[in-house]
Amino acid sequence: MDIKDFDFDLPERLIAQTPLTDRTSSRLLILDREKQTMDHKHFSNIIDYLEPGDCLVLNDTRVLPARLYGSKEDTGGKVEVLLLHQQEGDIWEVLVKPAKRIKEGTVITFGDGKLTATCIDVQEHGGRILRFDYQGIFLEVLNELGEMPLPPYIKEQLPDKERYQTVYAKEEGSAAAPTAGLHFTRELLQQIQDKGVELAFITLHVGLGTFRPVSVDSIEEHDMHAELYHMTQETAEQLNKVKEQGGRIISVGTTSTRTLETIARDHDGELVAASGWTDIFIYPPYTFKAIDGLITNFHLPKSTLIMLVSAFAGQSFVLDAYREAVKQEYRFFSFGDAMFIK
Repeated sequence: MDIKDFDFDLPERLIAQTPLTDRTSSRLLILDREKQTMDHKHFSNIIDYLEPGDCLVLNDTRVLPARLYGSKEDTGGKVEVLLLHQQEGDIWEVLVKPAKRIKEGTVITFGDGKLTATCIDVQEHGGRILRFDYQGIFLEVLNELGEMPLPPYIKEQLPDKERYQTVYAKEEGSAAAPTAGLHFTRELLQQIQDKGVELAFITLHVGLGTFRPVSVDSIEEHDMHAELYHMTQETAEQLNKVKEQGGRIISVGTTSTRTLETIARDHDGELVAASGWTDIFIYPPYTFKAIDGLITNFHLPKSTLIMLVSAFAGQSFVLDAYREAVKQEYRFFSFGDAMFIK
């Protein structure tokens, strides 16, 4: 398929720069795949579309304050470092700016020496491998010195770091939030459970590749980024039981979807305990093996995320929905509004 098949006009003013005070007050576009209808609601209404016996699958990854500002030890030159993922111990794959200044052996200091990093490898794609040195606990040092790695299309500062975390975030390791989950409050989740809807948790650590544009005309030629995932035996048994009893598995976000579909693809449609790296690229046509419904935000034109949503609901229906959302001035991207596809 051609990349142009997933394009739409998006006024820049509709890109949400700040989160709403009340997470559940976001707007919610309901897409019915069978009836091909659209309804305009608010996110607090999501409970009306969930049935007893259904199960929401939530990604419990927690975003690291992964953006660090430091300086070269020898020259004092300013350096920005973005943590991508931990390779082992105190060794991390990172992106650096300006990259040309950071060569093998370069030492970078942060926070008046509270944290230092030595470049031990320069990678082909431009990334760097850094070894960090510090006193105490790395995550505590990072929480003190680091900033939230907000997507490049968000220009505003975020005073409250927790607003870029889901309320159920637990497993440290993401470079970006699983944003469909940002609309839930603890109170709404409790109301959903009280209705007889189950909650299941998986982990996929979101990489910055999720923001990487597709740079080829034919989407089949796009190389998907890989992300680390994990699903426990307990969760696998829970989801299989839901399916056996006729309930729907409703994925919260594209990250949960990619995890579930990876596991189902690799195990003949079964959901089992599994961990590993996934580079699954879902685009039309694709037969979904795990999910029955999807809660998701509004994504970038020509992105791999809108391709995934198009595979689930149909490319023309999704593009029509996006044009309707623009017409109705929905808020887009990480801090924007949501849709529920059933």
